[in-house]
Amino acid sequence: MAEDELLVPNDEYLKSGIHIGTKFKTKHMENFIYKTRADGLSILNIQQIDARIRIMVKMLAHYAPEDIIVVSRRENGWKAISLFGELTGAKIFAGRYPPGILTNTDLRDFIEAKILIVTDVWPDRNAVNDALSIGIPVIALCDTNNQPNNVDLVVPCNNKGKKSLGLLFFLVTKGYMESRGMINPGQAFTHTMDDFAGEE
Repeated sequence: MAEDELLVPNDEYLKSGIHIGTKFKTKHMENFIYKTRADGLSILNIQQIDARIRIMVKMLAHYAPEDIIVVSRRENGWKAISLFGELTGAKIFAGRYPPGILTNTDLRDFIEAKILIVTDVWPDRNAVNDALSIGIPVIALCDTNNQPNNVDLVVPCNNKGKKSLGLLFFLVTKGYMESRGMINPGQAFTHTMDDFAGEE
């Protein structure tokens, strides 16, 4: 894929560190790894990241905002998912997710959803298990060390960095809003990647 076919210039991807994995890699994530650096860190393939973000946007475009829930236990994802929720109208859950929110209608904070996004399958496993039990699709942001069982769409990325998550949710928010007709395609998007990353 040529650079001009990427959602943002290659440099933007590199600056955000979206491609920097961990020293540990699982069998499932091997296909997304471009190379392993001398220091042992795995580097994810930027073309594959870009392609999966596009698939994520297409998948989400089939759902109304109120049918989407995004969960992030890790604090580094809170700013990005909060802004995604604010701009699109999707439901977000930042912090520790108590099991049953998607399954137990008796709970005060019960949430109805038709698709789930998690920023990391391990800390967000309670949400993934709830989604599995009610049969809704799961989109998971996965680093090289993730074991993404029972996930419908794996989006490879550095899911621990604020800038990386900021860039990813910037692209997904813009793409989703364009595909749902909330903003015109090509229209200047008033928010920046830094807004999503919480960077000053």
